[in-house]
Amino acid sequence: MLELYSVASGSSGNCICVGTDNTHVLIDAGVSGKRIENGLNMADLCCKDLEGILITHEHIDHIAGLGVLARRYGIPMYATAGTIEAILHTKSVGQIDPQLFRAIEPKENFIIGDMTFHPIAISHDAADPVAYRFESGEHKMAVMTDLGNYDQNIVDELQGLDALLLEANHDVRMLQLGSYPYPLKQRILGERGHLSNERSGQLLGEILHDMFGTVMLGHLSKENNYPDLAYETVRSEITMSDNPYTAEDFPIYIAKRDEPSPIIRVQ
Repeated sequence: MLELYSVASGSSGNCICVGTDNTHVLIDAGVSGKRIENGLNMADLCCKDLEGILITHEHIDHIAGLGVLARRYGIPMYATAGTIEAILHTKSVGQIDPQLFRAIEPKENFIIGDMTFHPIAISHDAADPVAYRFESGEHKMAVMTDLGNYDQNIVDELQGLDALLLEANHDVRMLQLGSYPYPLKQRILGERGHLSNERSGQLLGEILHDMFGTVMLGHLSKENNYPDLAYETVRSEITMSDNPYTAEDFPIYIAKRDEPSPIIRVQ
């Protein structure tokens, strides 16, 4: 069995729980420790059950609750060396024992319990960001957010998945016409920014296969997107893509900003 559960996902905070019957870890801890604990409780889990926290990068919407969890529970934390260094210099998370960190490298697998994790280098304006693919037994999932664009390597890394949480951050027109200052708009739209609804759907169109299960769209912008707009745009891109599948062939969910998602489980 392999499962994925979004405690929170959006531009204001991200925390995803993934696991098996025997092992559970967080991917990012970007909301308060209290919200994380409450979110886990809704899935009959608690922070004491966690065997690790995997960090994608050091932006505050991915590490806001990290210091509290580290100090309260002493959970091992996995991140690239560049991300670890950046976290240790982020004052808002408070003091964290450096001994809790475990340095990882993109493309080098590591094992926690009965799960194998594969870090994937991504293009984002952070120190050394990664996404994570993970597997147990015959099943494989991934959490892929905070990438300005994707290339063939990303497409190759996401082949054969049972489920995927994928960024659909913004609608390009909403962002262009919105109130953000011009430099921020350019950052989000750039190669090291965030994936738009359209690009999210196009990426999905390149990785679908006969056994693909579920996609959850995550990291939606509060200011530059709507859940229904992300959903319909991604569905349209999938259906128009050059493959034999349509958006009707598998379920698509939206990971919510303010409450946990349904659990995606394969077994």
